[in-house]
Amino acid sequence: MRDVTDGPGLNRRSFLQYSGALGAAAAITTSLSACSSGPESTNETGGGGSSGTLTVVIGYGNDQSWDPTQTASAFCMAANHHIYEGLLDTDPITREPYAALATEIPADLQATTWRFTLREGATWHDGKPVTTDDVVFTFERILDPKVTSLAKGFFVSWLKEVRKVDAKTVELVLKFPFPEGAPRLTLAKIMPKHVFSKPGAWDEAMRGKAIGSGPYRQTAHHPKSNTTFAAFAKYNGPRKATFKKMNWLSIVDAAPRVAKISGGSAGAQISDNIPYANIKQLQGDGLTVQGGAGMNHLFLLFNTGHEPFGDVRVRQALHYAIDTDKMIEAALRGHGKAASSFLNEDNPTYRQARTVYGYDPDKAKKLLAEAGVKKLKIDLTAVNVSWLVDCLPTIKASWDAIGVETTLQPQETAAVFGKLDQNKDFQVVAAASNPNQFGVDADLIMHYNYGPENLWMRYARWKDSPEAKRLFTMMDKATREPDPAKKKEMTQDYIDVVAENAVIYPVVHNELMTAWDPDRLSGIRPQPYPGINLLQAKPVL
Repeated sequence: MRDVTDGPGLNRRSFLQYSGALGAAAAITTSLSACSSGPESTNETGGGGSSGTLTVVIGYGNDQSWDPTQTASAFCMAANHHIYEGLLDTDPITREPYAALATEIPADLQATTWRFTLREGATWHDGKPVTTDDVVFTFERILDPKVTSLAKGFFVSWLKEVRKVDAKTVELVLKFPFPEGAPRLTLAKIMPKHVFSKPGAWDEAMRGKAIGSGPYRQTAHHPKSNTTFAAFAKYNGPRKATFKKMNWLSIVDAAPRVAKISGGSAGAQISDNIPYANIKQLQGDGLTVQGGAGMNHLFLLFNTGHEPFGDVRVRQALHYAIDTDKMIEAALRGHGKAASSFLNEDNPTYRQARTVYGYDPDKAKKLLAEAGVKKLKIDLTAVNVSWLVDCLPTIKASWDAIGVETTLQPQETAAVFGKLDQNKDFQVVAAASNPNQFGVDADLIMHYNYGPENLWMRYARWKDSPEAKRLFTMMDKATREPDPAKKKEMTQDYIDVVAENAVIYPVVHNELMTAWDPDRLSGIRPQPYPGINLLQAKPVL
Protein backbone atom coordinates (compact mmCIF):
# COMPACT_ATOMS: atom_id res chain seq x y z
CA MET A 1 0.00 0.00 0.00
CA ARG A 2 1.06 3.31 -0.27
CA ASP A 3 3.97 4.07 0.95
CA VAL A 4 2.99 0.16 0.47
CA THR A 5 5.15 -5.02 -1.03
CA ASP A 6 6.68 -11.68 0.61
CA GLY A 7 7.99 -14.46 1.50
CA PRO A 8 11.02 -15.14 3.65
CA GLY A 9 14.04 -13.13 2.59
CA LEU A 10 12.23 -11.27 -0.19
CA ASN A 11 9.84 -8.86 1.44
CA ARG A 12 8.35 -5.75 0.01
CA ARG A 13 9.71 -3.70 2.82
CA SER A 14 12.33 -6.20 3.83
CA PHE A 15 13.17 -6.21 7.50
CA LEU A 16 16.69 -7.28 6.62
CA GLN A 17 16.94 -4.33 4.27
CA TYR A 18 15.66 -1.98 6.92
CA SER A 19 17.84 -3.18 9.76
CA GLY A 20 20.93 -3.29 7.57
CA ALA A 21 20.34 -0.05 5.72
CA LEU A 22 22.73 2.18 7.60
CA GLY A 23 25.51 -0.36 7.60
CA ALA A 24 25.02 -0.90 3.88
CA ALA A 25 25.32 2.77 2.94
CA ALA A 26 29.08 2.72 2.53
CA ALA A 27 28.92 -0.50 0.54
CA ILE A 28 26.32 0.89 -1.82
CA THR A 29 28.33 4.05 -2.43
CA THR A 30 31.49 2.00 -2.97
CA SER A 31 29.79 -0.36 -5.39
CA LEU A 32 28.65 2.59 -7.46
CA SER A 33 32.02 4.33 -7.55
CA ALA A 34 33.11 2.55 -10.70
CA CYS A 35 30.37 4.22 -12.71
CA SER A 36 29.76 7.42 -10.76
CA SER A 37 31.34 10.61 -9.58
CA GLY A 38 30.82 9.58 -5.95
CA PRO A 39 28.50 10.85 -3.25
CA GLU A 40 26.88 14.23 -3.59
CA SER A 41 26.55 16.54 -0.63
CA THR A 42 23.07 16.55 0.81
CA ASN A 43 23.28 20.33 0.78
CA GLU A 44 24.36 20.83 -2.84
CA THR A 45 21.73 22.81 -4.68
CA GLY A 46 23.47 24.04 -7.81
CA GLY A 47 21.42 26.00 -10.25
CA GLY A 48 18.60 23.54 -10.74
CA GLY A 49 19.48 23.35 -14.44
CA SER A 50 21.80 21.47 -16.75
CA SER A 51 24.83 23.26 -15.31
CA GLY A 52 24.09 22.30 -11.69
CA THR A 53 22.22 19.87 -9.49
CA LEU A 54 18.46 19.76 -9.24
CA THR A 55 17.63 19.26 -5.57
CA VAL A 56 14.41 17.41 -4.89
CA VAL A 57 12.67 16.78 -1.56
CA ILE A 58 10.66 13.59 -1.15
CA GLY A 59 8.49 13.30 1.95
CA TYR A 60 9.03 9.56 2.30
CA GLY A 61 11.91 7.34 3.37
CA ASN A 62 14.57 6.10 0.96
CA ASP A 63 15.49 3.23 3.29
CA GLN A 64 12.97 0.66 2.08
CA SER A 65 13.38 -1.90 -0.70
CA TRP A 66 14.77 -0.65 -4.02
CA ASP A 67 14.17 -3.96 -5.79
CA PRO A 68 11.72 -3.01 -8.60
CA THR A 69 9.99 -6.38 -8.34
CA GLN A 70 9.35 -5.90 -4.63
CA THR A 71 9.04 -2.25 -3.72
CA ALA A 72 6.01 -0.08 -3.08
CA SER A 73 8.09 2.67 -1.46
CA ALA A 74 7.11 6.09 -2.77
CA PHE A 75 10.71 7.29 -2.87
CA CYS A 76 12.14 4.14 -4.41
CA MET A 77 9.41 3.66 -7.01
CA ALA A 78 9.72 7.27 -8.16
CA ALA A 79 13.50 6.94 -8.38
CA ASN A 80 13.32 3.63 -10.23
CA HIS A 81 11.20 5.21 -12.97
CA HIS A 82 14.23 7.41 -13.72
CA ILE A 83 16.78 4.56 -13.44
CA TYR A 84 15.09 1.55 -15.05
CA GLU A 85 12.86 0.91 -18.06
CA GLY A 86 10.12 -1.56 -18.83
CA LEU A 87 9.47 -2.92 -22.30
CA LEU A 88 6.68 -0.36 -22.17
CA ASP A 89 6.42 2.48 -19.69
CA THR A 90 3.45 4.72 -18.94
CA ASP A 91 2.99 8.45 -18.78
CA PRO A 92 2.81 9.38 -15.07
CA ILE A 93 -0.37 11.43 -15.53
CA THR A 94 -2.36 9.98 -18.46
CA ARG A 95 -1.08 6.45 -17.71
CA GLU A 96 -1.00 5.76 -21.44
CA PRO A 97 1.73 3.26 -22.37
CA TYR A 98 4.64 4.20 -24.63
CA ALA A 99 7.54 2.18 -26.04
CA ALA A 100 10.55 2.29 -23.69
CA LEU A 101 13.04 -0.60 -24.05
CA ALA A 102 10.82 -1.98 -26.79
CA THR A 103 10.61 -0.26 -30.15
CA GLU A 104 6.80 -0.21 -30.31
CA ILE A 105 3.56 -1.24 -28.67
CA PRO A 106 2.11 -4.46 -30.14
CA ALA A 107 -0.47 -3.64 -32.79
CA ASP A 108 -3.02 -6.18 -31.52
CA LEU A 109 -3.30 -6.13 -27.74
CA GLN A 110 -6.22 -8.59 -27.96
CA ALA A 111 -3.79 -11.24 -29.16
CA THR A 112 -2.42 -13.84 -26.76
CA THR A 113 1.16 -13.43 -27.99
CA TRP A 114 2.88 -10.04 -27.87
CA ARG A 115 6.19 -9.68 -29.72
CA PHE A 116 8.70 -7.00 -28.75
CA THR A 117 11.96 -5.89 -30.38
CA LEU A 118 14.50 -4.23 -28.10
CA ARG A 119 15.72 -0.71 -28.84
CA GLU A 120 18.97 -0.74 -30.76
CA GLY A 121 21.85 0.54 -28.65
CA ALA A 122 20.09 0.17 -25.28
CA THR A 123 22.85 0.03 -22.66
CA TRP A 124 23.10 -0.73 -18.97
CA HIS A 125 24.60 1.91 -16.72
CA ASP A 126 27.75 -0.23 -16.37
CA GLY A 127 28.26 -0.07 -20.13
CA LYS A 128 27.08 -3.54 -21.12
CA PRO A 129 24.34 -3.99 -23.77
CA VAL A 130 20.75 -4.81 -22.87
CA THR A 131 19.76 -8.22 -24.25
CA THR A 132 16.68 -10.39 -24.42
CA ASP A 133 18.34 -12.62 -21.80
CA ASP A 134 17.84 -9.73 -19.36
CA VAL A 135 14.14 -9.54 -20.26
CA VAL A 136 13.60 -13.27 -19.79
CA PHE A 137 15.60 -13.20 -16.53
CA THR A 138 13.39 -10.44 -15.10
CA PHE A 139 10.08 -12.04 -16.01
CA GLU A 140 11.17 -15.51 -14.92
CA ARG A 141 11.82 -14.14 -11.45
CA ILE A 142 8.46 -12.37 -11.38
CA LEU A 143 6.61 -15.52 -12.44
CA ASP A 144 8.72 -17.97 -10.40
CA PRO A 145 6.31 -19.90 -8.11
CA LYS A 146 9.11 -20.23 -5.55
CA VAL A 147 9.61 -16.48 -5.27
CA THR A 148 6.99 -14.33 -3.61
CA SER A 149 7.17 -10.82 -5.04
CA LEU A 150 4.93 -7.82 -5.22
CA ALA A 151 5.17 -7.74 -9.01
CA LYS A 152 3.92 -11.31 -9.31
CA GLY A 153 0.43 -10.22 -8.28
CA PHE A 154 0.28 -7.88 -11.28
CA PHE A 155 1.21 -10.55 -13.85
CA VAL A 156 0.70 -14.16 -12.75
CA SER A 157 -3.06 -14.21 -13.34
CA TRP A 158 -2.74 -13.44 -17.06
CA LEU A 159 0.89 -13.89 -18.21
CA LYS A 160 1.92 -17.49 -18.97
CA GLU A 161 5.56 -17.10 -20.00
CA VAL A 162 8.16 -14.88 -21.68
CA ARG A 163 10.41 -16.48 -24.26
CA LYS A 164 13.46 -15.41 -26.21
CA VAL A 165 13.11 -15.41 -29.99
CA ASP A 166 16.56 -14.06 -30.77
CA ALA A 167 19.10 -11.58 -29.36
CA LYS A 168 16.74 -8.64 -29.92
CA THR A 169 13.25 -10.17 -29.88
CA VAL A 170 11.08 -11.59 -27.11
CA GLU A 171 7.52 -12.85 -26.94
CA LEU A 172 5.08 -12.59 -24.06
CA VAL A 173 2.59 -15.46 -24.08
CA LEU A 174 -0.72 -14.66 -22.35
CA LYS A 175 -3.14 -17.11 -20.74
CA PHE A 176 -6.07 -15.27 -22.30
CA PRO A 177 -6.61 -11.94 -24.09
CA PHE A 178 -5.78 -9.18 -21.62
CA PRO A 179 -5.16 -5.76 -23.22
CA GLU A 180 -5.11 -4.20 -19.75
CA GLY A 181 -1.72 -5.85 -19.32
CA ALA A 182 0.08 -3.42 -21.62
CA PRO A 183 0.28 -0.54 -19.11
CA ARG A 184 1.36 -3.01 -16.43
CA LEU A 185 4.62 -3.71 -18.26
CA THR A 186 6.02 -0.57 -16.66
CA LEU A 187 5.90 -2.51 -13.38
CA ALA A 188 8.30 -5.12 -14.78
CA LYS A 189 11.42 -2.97 -14.84
CA ILE A 190 14.00 -4.92 -16.83
CA MET A 191 17.08 -5.68 -14.73
CA PRO A 192 20.56 -6.79 -15.88
CA LYS A 193 21.06 -10.53 -15.54
CA HIS A 194 24.84 -10.21 -15.29
CA VAL A 195 24.40 -8.07 -12.16
CA PHE A 196 21.40 -9.51 -10.32
CA SER A 197 21.86 -13.22 -11.01
CA LYS A 198 24.89 -13.28 -8.70
CA PRO A 199 24.55 -14.70 -5.16
CA GLY A 200 23.26 -12.08 -2.75
CA ALA A 201 22.46 -9.61 -5.52
CA TRP A 202 18.74 -9.40 -4.75
CA ASP A 203 19.56 -8.42 -1.18
CA GLU A 204 21.82 -5.71 -2.61
CA ALA A 205 18.95 -4.55 -4.81
CA MET A 206 16.70 -4.24 -1.79
CA ARG A 207 19.33 -2.26 0.09
CA GLY A 208 19.70 0.27 -2.71
CA LYS A 209 21.87 -1.04 -5.52
CA ALA A 210 20.31 0.10 -8.79
CA ILE A 211 21.76 -0.44 -12.28
CA GLY A 212 19.30 0.20 -15.07
CA SER A 213 19.13 1.39 -18.66
CA GLY A 214 17.13 4.56 -18.06
CA PRO A 215 18.00 8.24 -18.50
CA TYR A 216 19.54 8.66 -15.03
CA ARG A 217 22.07 6.48 -13.25
CA GLN A 218 22.29 6.26 -9.49
CA THR A 219 25.58 7.70 -8.24
CA ALA A 220 25.23 7.36 -4.45
CA HIS A 221 22.70 6.14 -1.93
CA HIS A 222 22.58 7.11 1.74
CA PRO A 223 19.63 5.52 3.58
CA LYS A 224 17.56 7.96 5.65
CA SER A 225 19.36 10.88 3.99
CA ASN A 226 19.60 11.19 0.20
CA THR A 227 20.13 9.48 -3.14
CA THR A 228 21.96 11.10 -6.05
CA PHE A 229 21.72 10.68 -9.80
CA ALA A 230 23.53 11.77 -12.96
CA ALA A 231 22.37 11.91 -16.57
CA PHE A 232 23.36 8.71 -18.41
CA ALA A 233 25.22 9.77 -21.54
CA LYS A 234 24.54 6.54 -23.45
CA TYR A 235 20.77 6.62 -22.97
CA ASN A 236 19.05 6.72 -26.37
CA GLY A 237 15.43 6.21 -25.37
CA PRO A 238 12.32 8.40 -25.68
CA ARG A 239 12.56 10.51 -22.47
CA LYS A 240 16.09 11.81 -22.08
CA ALA A 241 17.58 13.39 -18.99
CA THR A 242 17.26 17.18 -18.85
CA PHE A 243 19.35 17.71 -15.69
CA LYS A 244 23.05 16.89 -15.37
CA LYS A 245 22.65 15.81 -11.78
CA MET A 246 19.86 15.32 -9.26
CA ASN A 247 20.03 15.11 -5.48
CA TRP A 248 16.90 13.62 -3.91
CA LEU A 249 16.58 14.31 -0.20
CA SER A 250 14.46 12.07 2.04
CA ILE A 251 12.78 14.35 4.59
CA VAL A 252 9.85 12.62 6.27
CA ASP A 253 9.10 15.26 8.91
CA ALA A 254 6.92 18.08 7.62
CA ALA A 255 8.63 21.11 9.19
CA PRO A 256 12.16 20.54 7.82
CA ARG A 257 10.69 19.51 4.48
CA VAL A 258 8.83 22.80 4.14
CA ALA A 259 11.85 24.76 5.38
CA LYS A 260 14.06 23.17 2.71
CA ILE A 261 11.93 24.53 -0.12
CA SER A 262 10.77 27.86 1.32
CA GLY A 263 12.27 31.30 1.78
CA GLY A 264 14.97 33.23 0.00
CA SER A 265 17.65 30.67 0.83
CA ALA A 266 15.64 27.61 -0.25
CA GLY A 267 17.86 24.57 -0.68
CA ALA A 268 15.58 22.68 -3.04
CA GLN A 269 13.54 23.48 -6.12
CA ILE A 270 10.69 20.98 -5.79
CA SER A 271 9.02 18.90 -3.08
CA ASP A 272 6.16 16.44 -2.89
CA ASN A 273 3.94 15.74 0.15
CA ILE A 274 3.34 19.39 0.98
CA PRO A 275 1.38 19.85 4.24
CA TYR A 276 -1.98 21.47 3.68
CA ALA A 277 -1.28 24.03 6.41
CA ASN A 278 1.71 25.39 4.45
CA ILE A 279 0.13 25.85 1.02
CA LYS A 280 -0.56 29.59 1.35
CA GLN A 281 2.86 30.21 2.90
CA LEU A 282 4.66 28.57 -0.01
CA GLN A 283 2.49 30.31 -2.57
CA GLY A 284 3.41 33.57 -0.84
CA ASP A 285 7.06 32.67 -1.36
CA GLY A 286 6.40 32.52 -5.11
CA LEU A 287 6.17 28.76 -5.42
CA THR A 288 3.57 26.96 -7.48
CA VAL A 289 1.58 24.53 -5.34
CA GLN A 290 -0.73 22.10 -7.09
CA GLY A 291 -2.33 18.79 -6.21
CA GLY A 292 -4.06 15.79 -7.61
CA ALA A 293 -6.90 13.68 -6.22
CA GLY A 294 -6.61 9.94 -6.70
CA MET A 295 -6.35 6.74 -4.71
CA ASN A 296 -4.20 8.18 -1.93
CA HIS A 297 -5.77 7.11 1.32
CA LEU A 298 -5.48 6.32 4.99
CA PHE A 299 -6.46 2.70 5.57
CA LEU A 300 -6.91 0.39 8.50
CA LEU A 301 -5.38 -3.10 8.43
CA PHE A 302 -6.80 -5.55 10.97
CA ASN A 303 -5.08 -8.65 12.28
CA THR A 304 -7.98 -11.09 12.00
CA GLY A 305 -5.93 -13.68 13.88
CA HIS A 306 -5.91 -11.47 16.97
CA GLU A 307 -9.29 -11.50 18.66
CA PRO A 308 -11.69 -9.79 18.56
CA PHE A 309 -10.66 -8.47 15.12
CA GLY A 310 -11.60 -11.71 13.40
CA ASP A 311 -15.23 -10.68 14.01
CA VAL A 312 -16.45 -8.56 11.10
CA ARG A 313 -18.76 -6.63 13.46
CA VAL A 314 -15.76 -5.33 15.40
CA ARG A 315 -14.01 -4.17 12.25
CA GLN A 316 -17.15 -2.48 11.01
CA ALA A 317 -17.74 -0.84 14.40
CA LEU A 318 -14.32 0.75 14.41
CA HIS A 319 -14.91 2.19 10.93
CA TYR A 320 -18.37 3.52 11.80
CA ALA A 321 -16.93 5.16 14.92
CA ILE A 322 -14.48 7.45 13.08
CA ASP A 323 -15.60 11.07 12.65
CA THR A 324 -14.33 11.45 9.09
CA ASP A 325 -15.80 14.94 8.65
CA LYS A 326 -13.73 16.14 11.60
CA MET A 327 -10.66 14.39 10.22
CA ILE A 328 -11.08 16.01 6.81
CA GLU A 329 -11.62 19.45 8.30
CA ALA A 330 -8.98 19.44 11.04
CA ALA A 331 -6.20 17.25 9.65
CA LEU A 332 -6.64 17.42 5.86
CA ARG A 333 -7.85 21.05 5.69
CA GLY A 334 -10.63 20.04 3.33
CA HIS A 335 -8.38 18.14 0.92
CA GLY A 336 -10.10 14.78 1.31
CA LYS A 337 -13.28 12.73 1.06
CA ALA A 338 -14.65 9.99 3.27
CA ALA A 339 -14.29 6.63 1.53
CA SER A 340 -17.50 5.38 -0.06
CA SER A 341 -15.79 2.48 -1.84
CA PHE A 342 -12.35 0.98 -1.86
CA LEU A 343 -11.84 2.96 -5.08
CA ASN A 344 -11.81 6.75 -5.18
CA GLU A 345 -14.78 8.45 -6.83
CA ASP A 346 -12.82 9.44 -9.97
CA ASN A 347 -11.85 5.88 -10.80
CA PRO A 348 -13.66 4.67 -13.96
CA THR A 349 -14.85 1.54 -12.14
CA TYR A 350 -16.12 3.39 -9.05
CA ARG A 351 -19.58 2.58 -7.70
CA GLN A 352 -20.68 3.42 -4.18
CA ALA A 353 -20.27 0.29 -2.12
CA ARG A 354 -23.24 -1.40 -0.50
CA THR A 355 -21.59 -0.80 2.86
CA VAL A 356 -20.55 2.81 3.47
CA TYR A 357 -19.03 3.67 6.84
CA GLY A 358 -20.64 7.00 7.59
CA TYR A 359 -19.97 8.42 11.03
CA ASP A 360 -22.36 6.56 13.35
CA PRO A 361 -21.05 6.05 16.91
CA ASP A 362 -24.36 4.57 18.09
CA LYS A 363 -24.19 1.88 15.43
CA ALA A 364 -20.57 1.27 16.37
CA LYS A 365 -21.52 0.68 20.01
CA LYS A 366 -24.35 -1.63 18.96
CA LEU A 367 -22.06 -3.75 16.78
CA LEU A 368 -19.52 -4.10 19.58
CA ALA A 369 -22.29 -5.15 21.96
CA GLU A 370 -23.57 -7.73 19.46
CA ALA A 371 -20.03 -9.09 19.20
CA GLY A 372 -19.87 -9.35 23.00
CA VAL A 373 -16.88 -7.01 23.16
CA LYS A 374 -16.42 -4.91 26.30
CA LYS A 375 -13.57 -2.72 27.56
CA LEU A 376 -11.60 -3.14 24.34
CA LYS A 377 -8.08 -1.70 24.37
CA ILE A 378 -6.28 -1.03 21.10
CA ASP A 379 -2.65 -0.22 20.39
CA LEU A 380 -2.93 1.49 17.01
CA THR A 381 0.34 1.03 15.14
CA ALA A 382 0.80 3.74 12.50
CA VAL A 383 3.34 4.86 9.94
CA ASN A 384 4.89 8.30 10.44
CA VAL A 385 3.83 9.86 7.12
CA SER A 386 3.20 13.46 8.14
CA TRP A 387 -0.37 13.95 6.88
CA LEU A 388 -1.44 10.61 8.33
CA VAL A 389 0.03 11.46 11.73
CA ASP A 390 -2.20 14.54 11.68
CA CYS A 391 -5.23 12.24 11.30
CA LEU A 392 -4.42 9.95 14.23
CA PRO A 393 -5.84 12.15 17.04
CA THR A 394 -9.26 12.02 15.38
CA ILE A 395 -9.17 8.22 15.30
CA LYS A 396 -8.18 8.07 18.96
CA ALA A 397 -10.86 10.56 20.02
CA SER A 398 -13.49 8.70 18.00
CA TRP A 399 -12.63 5.28 19.40
CA ASP A 400 -12.24 6.57 22.94
CA ALA A 401 -15.73 8.07 22.62
CA ILE A 402 -17.31 4.63 22.09
CA GLY A 403 -15.44 3.13 25.02
CA VAL A 404 -12.44 1.73 23.14
CA GLU A 405 -9.29 2.78 24.97
CA THR A 406 -6.83 3.70 22.22
CA THR A 407 -3.06 4.16 22.38
CA LEU A 408 -1.36 5.70 19.34
CA GLN A 409 1.98 4.22 18.28
CA PRO A 410 3.35 6.04 15.21
CA GLN A 411 6.65 4.63 13.93
CA GLU A 412 8.90 4.85 10.90
CA THR A 413 7.26 3.18 7.92
CA ALA A 414 10.15 0.74 7.44
CA ALA A 415 9.91 -0.29 11.09
CA VAL A 416 6.17 -0.95 10.88
CA PHE A 417 6.47 -3.16 7.83
CA GLY A 418 9.61 -4.81 9.10
CA LYS A 419 7.57 -6.09 12.04
CA LEU A 420 4.74 -7.20 9.76
CA ASP A 421 7.22 -9.02 7.51
CA GLN A 422 8.45 -10.92 10.56
CA ASN A 423 4.85 -11.97 11.33
CA LYS A 424 4.94 -10.18 14.67
CA ASP A 425 1.63 -9.82 16.42
CA PHE A 426 -0.38 -6.60 16.14
CA GLN A 427 -3.96 -5.44 16.53
CA VAL A 428 -4.62 -2.65 14.02
CA VAL A 429 -2.33 -0.72 11.67
CA ALA A 430 -3.11 2.70 10.21
CA ALA A 431 -1.04 3.40 7.11
CA ALA A 432 -0.99 5.42 3.92
CA SER A 433 -1.38 3.82 0.52
CA ASN A 434 -1.84 4.74 -3.09
CA PRO A 435 -2.14 1.87 -5.59
CA ASN A 436 -2.17 4.50 -8.36
CA GLN A 437 1.61 4.21 -8.10
CA PHE A 438 1.11 1.02 -10.09
CA GLY A 439 -1.80 2.06 -12.32
CA VAL A 440 -5.44 3.03 -12.39
CA ASP A 441 -7.27 -0.09 -13.54
CA ALA A 442 -9.40 -1.55 -10.78
CA ASP A 443 -8.26 -5.13 -11.36
CA LEU A 444 -4.66 -4.13 -10.67
CA ILE A 445 -5.58 -2.00 -7.64
CA MET A 446 -7.61 -4.73 -6.00
CA HIS A 447 -5.04 -7.45 -6.68
CA TYR A 448 -2.45 -5.26 -5.02
CA ASN A 449 -4.37 -5.53 -1.76
CA TYR A 450 -6.30 -8.81 -2.06
CA GLY A 451 -5.46 -12.28 -3.37
CA PRO A 452 -4.60 -15.77 -2.10
CA GLU A 453 -0.84 -15.17 -2.38
CA ASN A 454 -1.02 -11.50 -1.54
CA LEU A 455 1.34 -10.05 1.06
CA TRP A 456 -1.42 -7.98 2.63
CA MET A 457 -3.49 -11.10 3.16
CA ARG A 458 -0.57 -12.63 5.03
CA TYR A 459 -0.38 -9.55 7.23
CA ALA A 460 -4.15 -9.73 7.88
CA ARG A 461 -4.22 -13.53 8.50
CA TRP A 462 -7.44 -13.64 6.48
CA LYS A 463 -6.76 -15.55 3.24
CA ASP A 464 -8.02 -18.94 4.46
CA SER A 465 -11.41 -17.69 5.66
CA PRO A 466 -14.55 -18.69 3.70
CA GLU A 467 -15.25 -15.03 2.93
CA ALA A 468 -11.77 -14.56 1.50
CA LYS A 469 -12.00 -17.67 -0.68
CA ARG A 470 -15.35 -16.48 -2.06
CA LEU A 471 -13.81 -13.07 -2.79
CA PHE A 472 -10.78 -14.53 -4.57
CA THR A 473 -13.04 -16.65 -6.80
CA MET A 474 -15.05 -13.58 -7.75
CA MET A 475 -11.84 -11.65 -8.50
CA ASP A 476 -10.47 -14.39 -10.75
CA LYS A 477 -13.70 -14.56 -12.76
CA ALA A 478 -13.72 -10.77 -13.21
CA THR A 479 -10.10 -10.78 -14.40
CA ARG A 480 -10.89 -13.35 -17.08
CA GLU A 481 -14.13 -11.70 -18.28
CA PRO A 482 -13.55 -10.37 -21.84
CA ASP A 483 -16.59 -8.10 -22.00
CA PRO A 484 -15.61 -4.68 -20.52
CA ALA A 485 -19.10 -3.83 -19.23
CA LYS A 486 -19.53 -7.21 -17.53
CA LYS A 487 -16.01 -7.03 -16.13
CA LYS A 488 -16.74 -3.63 -14.60
CA GLU A 489 -19.95 -4.86 -12.95
CA MET A 490 -18.27 -8.01 -11.64
CA THR A 491 -15.46 -5.91 -10.18
CA GLN A 492 -17.93 -3.58 -8.50
CA ASP A 493 -19.73 -6.59 -7.02
CA TYR A 494 -16.62 -8.05 -5.42
CA ILE A 495 -15.58 -4.62 -4.10
CA ASP A 496 -18.88 -4.74 -2.19
CA VAL A 497 -17.57 -7.89 -0.49
CA VAL A 498 -14.31 -6.10 0.33
CA ALA A 499 -16.26 -3.19 1.83
CA GLU A 500 -18.47 -5.42 3.94
CA ASN A 501 -15.54 -7.34 5.43
CA ALA A 502 -13.31 -4.27 5.97
CA VAL A 503 -10.13 -6.26 6.54
CA ILE A 504 -8.02 -3.71 4.67
CA TYR A 505 -10.13 -0.69 3.88
CA PRO A 506 -9.77 3.08 3.37
CA VAL A 507 -11.02 5.64 5.86
CA VAL A 508 -10.48 8.72 3.69
CA HIS A 509 -9.13 9.48 0.24
CA ASN A 510 -7.02 12.63 0.14
CA GLU A 511 -5.32 14.98 -2.29
CA LEU A 512 -1.54 15.16 -2.51
CA MET A 513 0.25 18.49 -3.02
CA THR A 514 3.51 19.28 -4.85
CA ALA A 515 5.37 22.60 -4.69
CA TRP A 516 8.07 23.89 -7.04
CA ASP A 517 9.89 27.03 -8.06
CA PRO A 518 8.48 28.11 -11.46
CA ASP A 519 11.49 30.38 -12.01
CA ARG A 520 13.75 27.33 -11.97
CA LEU A 521 11.60 24.51 -13.36
CA SER A 522 9.10 24.04 -16.17
CA GLY A 523 7.06 21.09 -17.37
CA ILE A 524 6.19 19.93 -13.87
CA ARG A 525 3.00 17.87 -13.65
CA PRO A 526 1.97 17.07 -10.08
CA GLN A 527 1.01 13.45 -9.53
CA PRO A 528 -2.10 12.25 -7.69
CA TYR A 529 0.14 9.68 -6.00
CA PRO A 530 3.35 10.06 -3.95
CA GLY A 531 6.68 10.86 -5.52
CA ILE A 532 7.81 13.00 -8.43
CA ASN A 533 8.43 12.22 -12.10
CA LEU A 534 10.91 14.57 -13.79
CA LEU A 535 11.26 12.84 -17.15
CA GLN A 536 9.51 15.69 -18.96
CA ALA A 537 10.55 18.53 -16.66
CA LYS A 538 13.12 21.07 -17.80
CA PRO A 539 15.28 23.74 -16.17
CA VAL A 540 14.28 27.34 -16.83
CA LEU A 541 17.30 28.80 -18.59
